[in-house]
Amino acid sequence: MTTSATHLWRLLKWGRILARHGALTGIERDPNTPTAVRRIARIARTGARVPKVPRYADAFQAIGPAAIKLGQTLATRPDLVGEQAAHDLMRLQDALPPVPFAAIEAAVEAGLGAPIAKFFTRFDQIPVGAASIAQVHRAITTDGRQVAVKVLRPGVEDDFVRAIATYEWAAAQIEGMGGEAMRLRPRLVIETFKRWTLRELNLRREAASASELAEAMTAEPDYVVPAIDWQRSATKVMTLEWIDGIKLSNRDALIAAGYDTRKLADTLVGAFLRQAIAEGFFHADMHQGNLFALPGNRIAAIDFGIMGRIDRRARVWLAEILYGLITGNYKRVAEIHFEAGYVPAHHNVAEFATALRAVGEPMRGLPVKDMSIGMMLEGLFSITRDFDMATQPHLLLLQKTMVMVEGVATALDPDINMWDTAAPFVRGWLRDELGPEAALADRLINDFRTLSRLPDLVRRIEAQFPAPEGAPPSPPLREVQIVRLGGGWRYAAVAVLAAAMGALMVWLAVR
Repeated sequence: MTTSATHLWRLLKWGRILARHGALTGIERDPNTPTAVRRIARIARTGARVPKVPRYADAFQAIGPAAIKLGQTLATRPDLVGEQAAHDLMRLQDALPPVPFAAIEAAVEAGLGAPIAKFFTRFDQIPVGAASIAQVHRAITTDGRQVAVKVLRPGVEDDFVRAIATYEWAAAQIEGMGGEAMRLRPRLVIETFKRWTLRELNLRREAASASELAEAMTAEPDYVVPAIDWQRSATKVMTLEWIDGIKLSNRDALIAAGYDTRKLADTLVGAFLRQAIAEGFFHADMHQGNLFALPGNRIAAIDFGIMGRIDRRARVWLAEILYGLITGNYKRVAEIHFEAGYVPAHHNVAEFATALRAVGEPMRGLPVKDMSIGMMLEGLFSITRDFDMATQPHLLLLQKTMVMVEGVATALDPDINMWDTAAPFVRGWLRDELGPEAALADRLINDFRTLSRLPDLVRRIEAQFPAPEGAPPSPPLREVQIVRLGGGWRYAAVAVLAAAMGALMVWLAVR
């Protein structure tokens, strides 16, 4: 077990790097910073030449791979690190110098359990991309297919384990100081970061995520997920279909190649909404470097190490919140926050609705270039303290991805209105999920589940109250026979009639 002295030494060493980049200034000046943390920050910057303009992203980049990933996580938390720091951390580039090919070759052969020549006729020594956790090489399989091979950096797991242990220790110390630090729940932030990272360190899990997302997105044919080569994949090696397209970050090349950038933007937003709201499973790293344009104005995604998952109840809340903000129904949005437990019950719903109006009303009807979802999230973060709103871990990735998708969409089409683009999908999904047919279907499912539990209930009752030995069996009661023989048919007939009436009402409404 790592000692407290070791954790403190690491923190001071990292703090020294942060200080040289001016990244501790905000911590020292924030009145909510615990005294002990402010004291450590001052010690770390002693004698350092502090620049006037903090360079948060550069500081995390200089510390190392684990810090890069942590910085990307903190970029979603302006309430925790401040708006200036969060904005600067968004430019963190997950790129490092490549590992020598000899080490990569050894890792591939160890991961697949055989020489490279058994699986590939060609394996490029120069990677097409090198990130903090893995790097990617282009190759050709023995059956002639072009593929991308992702390989974990040798020793990266040990580096992350050491860093995360110190992050957890520091978060526990800070949260134990109480006050604002307890409300922000830093331990939960680090725990979420740890789960994301452990998934990225297991490439077989990433392959499974890609496969699951591909199945979920069959209703979006313009959003492509590359196929996984399971025979050439393992825990530390993943092989997938090679994507030959133009990165969405290169808008000039897209226009020169004849792509419709507005169509690409609409496709991206629609794909994200389907993933997050309809499927509850979304690609949480949809930045420009992971998205490619394919012929036919299709979009292909890569890098599925970070995925988000939201249960149906949270998705209904999310859809209602988005739709409430789109339509200006702030009272309903406020009620949802209270129903979900996001805002403690001792606060006033009407006051919270007014605070939401101050955030949402300036955005309605404006193009994203003038007012964005990212700015809306900043506004929402600004009222969390006033209403004692605790961190919601299942929304952290979603918040980050929403800002990321918006950034890519506006780079493609600066005049896109995210509200107008999202409204039809959200409205249709809510109608399908909360309409009369859905309510009837939920009722029938619940009733069927209740009926299916009856035999087990009877057996448990008989086990608790067994019949006396030698007692003659009781004749069946007529009421029981009526329910069993006639009541079931009547119930089914009523259910079918209700379903037909519900379908007729919906058909008349949409005509």
